[in-house]
Amino acid sequence: MKIRRILFWLHLVAGVTAGAVILLMSVTGVLLTYEIQVIDWADRDVRLVKPVEGAARLPVESLLASFERQQGTLPASLMIRRDAREAALLSSGRTGGYYVDPYTGKVLGEGSKGTRAFFRKVTEWHRWFAASGENRAAARAVTGAANLLFLFLVVTGAYLWLPRKWQWRNIRPVAVLRGGLSGKARDFHWHNVFGIWCAVPLFFVVLTGVVMSYPWANDLLFRLADGKAARSAPPRREPPRGEAARVSAEGLNLLWPRAEKQVATWKSITLRLPSVSDRAVQFTIDEGNGRQPQKRATLTLDRRSGSLVRWEPFESNSLGRRLRSWVRFGHTGEALGVVGQTIAGVASAAGVLLVWTGIALALRRFFAWKRRGVRVAPRETREKVAV
Repeated sequence: MKIRRILFWLHLVAGVTAGAVILLMSVTGVLLTYEIQVIDWADRDVRLVKPVEGAARLPVESLLASFERQQGTLPASLMIRRDAREAALLSSGRTGGYYVDPYTGKVLGEGSKGTRAFFRKVTEWHRWFAASGENRAAARAVTGAANLLFLFLVVTGAYLWLPRKWQWRNIRPVAVLRGGLSGKARDFHWHNVFGIWCAVPLFFVVLTGVVMSYPWANDLLFRLADGKAARSAPPRREPPRGEAARVSAEGLNLLWPRAEKQVATWKSITLRLPSVSDRAVQFTIDEGNGRQPQKRATLTLDRRSGSLVRWEPFESNSLGRRLRSWVRFGHTGEALGVVGQTIAGVASAAGVLLVWTGIALALRRFFAWKRRGVRVAPRETREKVAV
């Protein structure tokens, strides 16, 4: 049996086996395409402020003190954007946070809880069928396996498309979209055309998903890039307790201006509030949209003197670490901005169509086989009776 035929049947079996899960991941991937833009739009009433001409932002310690008076506690983190119209975002966890007027210190609101809840639920379906508890690990294993099969489908699909003779008359029927088709011819044509044009972005979307799904794939990335396995995370220090665990804004008025001067083109600066016992303070300085690792750097300053402890721009990391930081936002296309998001969204939509047409073609093949069997059986019966 020729290699092309073997790959065709493996391609068909893999598609039928994982089709339903791939369809779910593709549909949810489309829904998540413009998540950050939709959330920003939903939060517009509390996210945007109208600064008075000539007004200056409150010092960081005053802003945090105002928040503490209104909410009864200090936040875990603070993010300030360079845009004068943007409110500060003070957060105590991963479920959003409070927008605060950086000029007056007034808490404006939490933003759209419904929008965030919607995207959180879609993400849970995308990753683990929205399972919880002990079922989540099993669900992640299923989506990981389906993602690996999807990678196989993308690679073998591209190979199966390759014409035996590279002539336009052989390429055009499966590379140029045309109308007027129906049934099997339409499904076959769409499966080829959308598969061809979206093969490259789909390959990267699915490949990054595999790296995030499997430790061995993550380790392989580091071995190929750096010649060694990923460096294991250092053991977590025992967190401080009692008074030492309390977060503190002390000294931030000195440190924040120093962080702003570190990168003249910064667009946002995020600070996780230090505890009383911390001797250094860490800032994340971003020159992009918040989802572009190549435009993000980490600055660590001495809390008392404001002197530099450590400066870690993207370029200072190893190749493996740089590639791994790209994986998460390369998967969604956000690392390349709106253009990248759009490409990833179109690729996800193509995934939906590829699964739909692939399953349709497989069912047509199955029913055609059944009909052939029905036609053959009566003829064999007649032959036996004649004998």
